Amino acid sequence: MGPAPESLQQPTSNLSPASFRSHFASAARFWEPWRIAYNAVLFTVFCVWVVASWPHFRPALALLPLLQFAVLGLIANVLYSSAYVVDLTVQGAGLSVQWSNKRWMLWTLGLLLAVLLENYWIADEIYPFVS
Repeated sequence: MGPAPESLQQPTSNLSPASFRSHFASAARFWEPWRIAYNAVLFTVFCVWVVASWPHFRPALALLPLLQFAVLGLIANVLYSSAYVVDLTVQGAGLSVQWSNKRWMLWTLGLLLAVLLENYWIADEIYPFVS
């Protein structure tokens, strides 16, 4: 039996452990400082909702709802970490030089999506039920 056709062959990765560590360090140097700004923006959106509708949101400042907000913040940070998957994939494809100048676009799109989801979640899931 001859060799498998090209379309059936498994792709081989030429990414060495040292190269992976280098790519991961590069990604962490970009993403981790920006995590602070990401969280600050999301916290600011939350504060604006609370202040803008203070009498209505006052009951939500009890222990259980605050724990729920903390879990939502944790989920937002887990989703933020998904940017590493995109970043490492692009760097592994050999596009490190071009990508390092365009990471901010992914950060901005991710932030806008997070703000959109946060506003939806507060407006649709939390705000109507706070009594």
